[in-house]
Amino acid sequence: MKRREFITLLAGAAAAWPLAARAQQPAMPVIGFLNSASPDGFMPFIAAFRQGLKEAGLVEGQNVVIEYRWAEGRYDRLPAQLTDLVQRKVTVIAATSTPAAQAAKVGTSTIPIVFTTGDDPIKLGLVASFNRPGGNVTGVSNMVAELGSKQIGLLRELAPGATAITVLVNPKFPGTETQLRDVEAAARVLGLQLTVLRADSTREIDTAFATITQRGGGALLVGADPFFIAQRDHIVALAARHAIPAIYPAREFAVAGGLMSYGSDFADSYRQAGVYTGRIVRGEKPADLPVQRSTKFEFVINFKTAKALSLAVPNSMQLLADEVIE
Repeated sequence: MKRREFITLLAGAAAAWPLAARAQQPAMPVIGFLNSASPDGFMPFIAAFRQGLKEAGLVEGQNVVIEYRWAEGRYDRLPAQLTDLVQRKVTVIAATSTPAAQAAKVGTSTIPIVFTTGDDPIKLGLVASFNRPGGNVTGVSNMVAELGSKQIGLLRELAPGATAITVLVNPKFPGTETQLRDVEAAARVLGLQLTVLRADSTREIDTAFATITQRGGGALLVGADPFFIAQRDHIVALAARHAIPAIYPAREFAVAGGLMSYGSDFADSYRQAGVYTGRIVRGEKPADLPVQRSTKFEFVINFKTAKALSLAVPNSMQLLADEVIE
């Protein structure tokens, strides 16, 4: 072989080695991320989920891939989205809302599932118990469906003149009836007139606020629901436009300009779900990971909004608040 031919052959082989090495590298594991809301309103929670993955040693795009599926408030889309993720043979499914968790539970008994839910996961049929979830499912429970009585009390304290309270709920959200039972019991004790309005679309949210105004205003309690969280800017803007004092289920509403919020730290729940998802990708089994109960509850007051509504915030509430937005 001539020297020139040898050099050409050697150069060609050297160029092929990186390609061969890349071809032999195992494919990165894929996480299926399933949520019933829309990505626009959930960026802080996605960031928290990624933080949890990072704590477990996984970074999106470096050693793990995430396939996102968003139902955009259309819960009927979830089964088809879940089927698509199953067909793609994802390593684990992060079902980060109660409707998504229910769809995932029905859709697969083999692919590991990590959920976040605001209701009792045992009552929902997701797990057998908190300590021993069993099967292919585990996750994080916020238990926000049981906070209505506390929210009613805070709303009454900050807006004592409001004897009529409207509760806005999503009829398609699985935890709605639990929330309503808790709120209705608290309203009876306090002697409050309670009206329930239901909405599962932006148009119905607009109609609900128009109804509240026609009935003379009062105060508003917004139920815990992923769709409402994604629509928080719109809901808060309507409450401001109609001068309605309201309490919301997550601090993100208060940050967006809502009067006050009381509820679980949703971002921390997503972080915990990210940690569990990462641990399962690393080889642990859902049945060996106890369901986490969210113990971080936040009470946030927006002083600027209170002032705009001519509401004086009692010192007792200021001391009770975890965060005061000036």
